[in-house]
Amino acid sequence: MHNETHATPCKHLGLFYNLTRMVLLFVGAGGWLFLVPAFAQSAEPPNTRTGRILGTVVDFSDDPVPDAAVVLQGPAGNRLAAVTKEDGSFAFPSVTPGIVYQTTVTAEGFAEWSSPVTVEPGQEKTLADIKLRIIAVQRAVTVSYSGKEVAAQEFKAEEQQRILRFIPNTYVTYELHPEPLTSRMKFQMAYKSLTNPVFFGRTAAWAGVQQAVDTPAQWRQEGKGYGKRLGAGFADATTEGLIGNAILPSLLHQDPRYFYQGNGTGKSRALHAILAAFICKGDNGETQPNYSTWGGSLISSSIALSYYPSSDRNAQHVFKNFGVGMGLHVVGGLVQEFILAKFTSKGKH
Repeated sequence: MHNETHATPCKHLGLFYNLTRMVLLFVGAGGWLFLVPAFAQSAEPPNTRTGRILGTVVDFSDDPVPDAAVVLQGPAGNRLAAVTKEDGSFAFPSVTPGIVYQTTVTAEGFAEWSSPVTVEPGQEKTLADIKLRIIAVQRAVTVSYSGKEVAAQEFKAEEQQRILRFIPNTYVTYELHPEPLTSRMKFQMAYKSLTNPVFFGRTAAWAGVQQAVDTPAQWRQEGKGYGKRLGAGFADATTEGLIGNAILPSLLHQDPRYFYQGNGTGKSRALHAILAAFICKGDNGETQPNYSTWGGSLISSSIALSYYPSSDRNAQHVFKNFGVGMGLHVVGGLVQEFILAKFTSKGKH
């Protein structure tokens, strides 16, 4: 009986030790389960945590720049790229910390923007003041130059030139570098010159002078004689005007106009005016002998042999008229250079 009573407390004590040991084992095991991840986390290198880079690209008016290319260029080929959204924003969510990246922003029509950037582990960095400067774009503009259109404008202005506002003065150009006339313009100028009322008045007045001095004498002083002189004057002026100012200039590509100098010494201007009867400009801009004026005077004088009195139908009369005609051209050039320019209203084009 005594032995059974002593064995019961020992049995309970052993059971208590076993339970205690099991509790300690469970507690120890649970502690390790919590300590190992925490230790592993604390043992993780701090530079493996990525950073984040944000930003917004705008122009100097603070307007967003969409579709801009943003590049983070690091060492050893470490490169990240993004494109800005409609509001100009961009984001790099996973950026390796501790690395110096060269940030470059490019967009069409803007100058490139560049700046270095570095993030710390877990840091979110916002790039401010990314403003792109607009590039001054040089556009190539093709200007279509038409010499004929310019010549037409100059010709229109010359048609409006008037001495004392009513006498046409078309056969002179005041342009420094005028465009050459087309053949059509040369004939149009001759036609208008020969059909202008001033032309008829001038021819009638010259016939009156010849009537007064009785030249040629065979036509005498009667009304019939004046009519012959008037008809001969129209024929002379028409043939010389058409041949010397339209036909030959078109065939020989010469300019029938007087080129006003207007500057320089009086001597140089006078020489220019005198030589205009003997030297002209070609349609190519080169100086050449004035065959048009010479030919116009000679041919018209030769044609005149058919209607002048028989006593004037000889070579002497032809060259006499040629000399008079050339003299009148010289005088006309001097008058244009020194006098008429002051009284001529210039047309505008």
